[in-house]
Amino acid sequence: MVKPINVYVIPPGPNPWKVIIILEELGIPYEMKILGYAEVKSEPYVSINPNGRVPAIEDPNTGITIWESGAIVEYLVDQYDKEEKISYSSFPEKYHLKQWLHFQMSGQGPYFGQAAWFNQFHPEKIPSAQERYEAEVKRVVGTVFENALKGKNWLVGDKCTYADLSFFMWNNNIGMIFGGRSPDWTVDDYPNFKKWHDSMASRESVKKALAARDKALAGMQHG
Repeated sequence: MVKPINVYVIPPGPNPWKVIIILEELGIPYEMKILGYAEVKSEPYVSINPNGRVPAIEDPNTGITIWESGAIVEYLVDQYDKEEKISYSSFPEKYHLKQWLHFQMSGQGPYFGQAAWFNQFHPEKIPSAQERYEAEVKRVVGTVFENALKGKNWLVGDKCTYADLSFFMWNNNIGMIFGGRSPDWTVDDYPNFKKWHDSMASRESVKKALAARDKALAGMQHG
């Protein structure tokens, strides 16, 4: 019997919920460990993740502790997706999946995160920084994804995989990213992207992850 995996999260951030979606897709039991912003910067958490960020997991089934969301996703798929529900072991699909996961970590998450930072959290408004990262969000959505999904339902192969799902949470936050500013585009301008995103939004794993996030956020606000 598979023992529950501990997953450390801070509710507002998108990255932990990427991991929760994968756990839900694979039917792996888990327990969320909800942390505050100060807790991730101090012991005992920094012994789990010296980078002081979420997510991290502790898997009692194998004894491994691992952090960085992309690495966690790869681990979960390697360890638990033996039936290839959301992965491929065939060539070249196996490596195309990795290609897209690495793009999520290097090309989507950082750009979207910087757009959110400079629009919402930076203490002073820097128009050049806001414009740069807003342009990158538009490029990722309107050029990279819109072109890559032309004539396709999914990024790799003929099924939804961890590569697709790794992008969902940041894409779902596009409205929040701009912090009340109105860009000159919406996701409706990019039908391939919108169809792809909506297809993922309809999956039970995604619905459960979003519900868990909303519940955790409510608890954080009333705690």
